[in-house]
Amino acid sequence: MNSPRTTLYRDKNNAKLMGVCSGIAEYTGIETVWIRVAAVVSIFISQGLTVPAYFIAGFLLNKKPAHLYKDAREEQYWQRVRQSPKRTAREIRARFRDIDRRLADVETYYVSNNPRLTAEIEQLR
Repeated sequence: MNSPRTTLYRDKNNAKLMGVCSGIAEYTGIETVWIRVAAVVSIFISQGLTVPAYFIAGFLLNKKPAHLYKDAREEQYWQRVRQSPKRTAREIRARFRDIDRRLADVETYYVSNNPRLTAEIEQLR
């Protein structure tokens, strides 16, 4: 999964300092405020090691491209892909099965109400 949509970026649009926390929040789908609270708490727990890690991440992470997603729905889709690719694939397969079932229902309805089409199909068999 080397898509640009599955990469961790700094989000400068919602940034307070360098955009690391907002980038992590966008990547994981967790509210930005909770990521920032966790960062502040981790400063005290790790005895200050979070601060250099934050600045290192700020310098190493690329800035989020301006038009990475078309809309909020696409952004949510890619967040789900990053969180659980298998679950997302199962959801997509289920949607396709549902579409296939509904299409078969439409075909059955149309063919059963059209005796000429039914005869032509039977002739082809």
